[in-house]
Amino acid sequence: MFLLALPAFAQQGPSVEEAAAAPDNDDIIVTAQKREQTLFEIPQSIAVVGGSTLLRQQAVSFVDYAALVPGLTIQQDNPGEARVVLRGINTGSVGSTVGIYVDETPYGSSSSLGNAGVLAGDFDTFDLARVEVLRGPQGTLYGANSLGGVLKFVTNAPKLDTFEVRGQAGLEKIEDGGTGYLGNAVVNLPLGKTLALRASGFYRKNAGFIDATGRSGENINQSEVYGGRASLLFQPVDALSVRLTAVAQNIRANSPSSYDADPVTFRPLAADPFTGAALNGQLTRAEFFPDSNKVDYRLYNGTLRYDFGFANLTSVTSYGILDQRQLIDASITLGGTINAVYGGTTPLGVALQADIKQKKFTQEVRLASADSESFEWLIGGYYTRETVGLFQRYAPFIDGTTDFIDPTLNIGGTVFPQFLTVSLDSVYKEYAAFGSATLHLLPSFDITAGGRYSHNDQHSVQIQDGAYLPLVGIPFIPFVTNGKSDENVFTWSVAPRFELSDHASIYARVAKGYRPGGPNVVPPGAAADYPVTFKADTLISYEVGVRAETADRTFGIDASVYYLDWKNILVFGSYDSAVGPIGANANGKRARSYGAEATATIRPIAGFSVVLNAAYNDAKLRQSTPEVTGGLKGDQLPFSPKWSANLSADYEWAISGSAKAFVGGNVRLVDDQAADFDVAYRAAFGRRLVLDGYGTVDLRAGVDLGAVTITAYAKNLANERAFTNLSGFGTRPGTALAASPIRPRTIGVNLGFAF
Repeated sequence: MFLLALPAFAQQGPSVEEAAAAPDNDDIIVTAQKREQTLFEIPQSIAVVGGSTLLRQQAVSFVDYAALVPGLTIQQDNPGEARVVLRGINTGSVGSTVGIYVDETPYGSSSSLGNAGVLAGDFDTFDLARVEVLRGPQGTLYGANSLGGVLKFVTNAPKLDTFEVRGQAGLEKIEDGGTGYLGNAVVNLPLGKTLALRASGFYRKNAGFIDATGRSGENINQSEVYGGRASLLFQPVDALSVRLTAVAQNIRANSPSSYDADPVTFRPLAADPFTGAALNGQLTRAEFFPDSNKVDYRLYNGTLRYDFGFANLTSVTSYGILDQRQLIDASITLGGTINAVYGGTTPLGVALQADIKQKKFTQEVRLASADSESFEWLIGGYYTRETVGLFQRYAPFIDGTTDFIDPTLNIGGTVFPQFLTVSLDSVYKEYAAFGSATLHLLPSFDITAGGRYSHNDQHSVQIQDGAYLPLVGIPFIPFVTNGKSDENVFTWSVAPRFELSDHASIYARVAKGYRPGGPNVVPPGAAADYPVTFKADTLISYEVGVRAETADRTFGIDASVYYLDWKNILVFGSYDSAVGPIGANANGKRARSYGAEATATIRPIAGFSVVLNAAYNDAKLRQSTPEVTGGLKGDQLPFSPKWSANLSADYEWAISGSAKAFVGGNVRLVDDQAADFDVAYRAAFGRRLVLDGYGTVDLRAGVDLGAVTITAYAKNLANERAFTNLSGFGTRPGTALAASPIRPRTIGVNLGFAF
């Protein structure tokens, strides 16, 4: 059939583990509907970015490959922290609207108490077969948290009959910043005829480009990413395969990639807020204590497949751990309070220790019928249990040092060794049964329908302790609050598809998705409007699409239009209480999103391809959110640009024998987009924070000598100043806010090897 989203060199065949081999014409095999199908057969919008494209375009993280997927937006301030948005479905809440998968393993918390909305798994792309992006709600087969869609990392499986070693090393320099580098390698090792091991490792240093004020420090936003994957495949007979996989990734980031900016112009501050010295346009961030963010991913998966002939059994057992440990300088907002409480002549700052530990077990079993020209079916069951522990501690330190103090306060005869500690422990359990079926009414017409019933139970316990509580009149120390909730949700989908010819089809899809509700912990002295619980939000999508290409594959088009109706939207707001403002989840009312996406591919001659990705999205609130969250009727949903486009061109030609040369480039255009709802900024300036639109140009060139590949590249060639986020008004020095820029101009070179 065809692949529309990628140039020809990016096409990837399925792994040895996959039962269905790719057709001779290099069709892409995807698993969007939890069975192996060609892209042509799937009646929904899906984008595929192949491993070769990721490698050729130096796309190693979310922000690199988001431009290749129409309708996908990434909001990221700090490595290890990212919000993924599809089709504009985002209100800035802490629950995720896009499901993240690594092969068959779901990643991240299903509960809004686990901060999953800002902790999307930004997995390194080395040795990936492809990234699949399923647009629109996927509640039938993927369940919770897939309102906007699903982003799926598909790794290369071990090969039973091939020895392979490959890797790369690279170096890059950021304009007015530091130097970064990377190194990675993978080996595929057959261990007899029925067993194979594939293992990879990677290391990447991301250079910084922001300097500190308030303390010494250059390029304070640099980070490191390192880890590896190991996968063991056992296939004693053709009908049976068992694959065991372990994934480890560690992120070590220093300060966030945001600088202190003027709240109106968003330009860097003109003068050091502490010394008054001119900064001359330098990107700086005020801090008295070095921030740090450590994020560790651990995923363990066992997948068993057995072919009974009439049907295929799949059992997926997974266990995942997310461990985040942050140290944040909170002196600007809390330094005055700390010094007033503890007194003394030595100025004190305050550091916020914020830790999250999430453990998630999942089990899915499904049975899928063999491929048929008349009727196909799939049934399955799903269970997950996750625990999340959040811990926060406010620790005083001596200004200008990294020396923490261990203060004690005697209040009413009670000694408090801590200023304030908060812990929140929660448990989420979900049970689900699902199924889908495809009826082929005619050789050229079929209809796919499915449904999923889900039940979840949640409970939480929050404990607050420390000297701050009696100071604000809380008599019970520690203060303990409990919350619990349960709910039942049914999601479904219906999708007819009609083949106009062997090279063209149209489809329609109506589908429902949801995101779980849950309990809030009630603080002492909570305001009357404080939400004790919040309901699940639901979304129904209406979509029509077309896929077509010429018989010789020189031109292809993949386009869709959609309308999304979103109810009980989850929002996150700040509520008054006896201990000060408290963040809580709440339900807004309604929002809607409509738009169109298209990918056009042209291959006029051998080795030359041009791919145009474009998206239009109009996502707005249909009714105002609760007042404390700041959203008004008609507001654009956060991080949903109306227009975005990416034009990619690549040319490859033979230079001698098997040696090839290649050149390529990307031009990306992004329209204006609104930041998160911000009550304080709107009150001060009478408008929302809006990120101006921008354009970037990337170039690449190199030679492929077979065993060795050399690539030179430039990203953001014109050194465009644009933003991925604007936030933090009122938490930075004076009236500044935090501006998170796209990476400045980056020039690099990579050396790859394979044998």
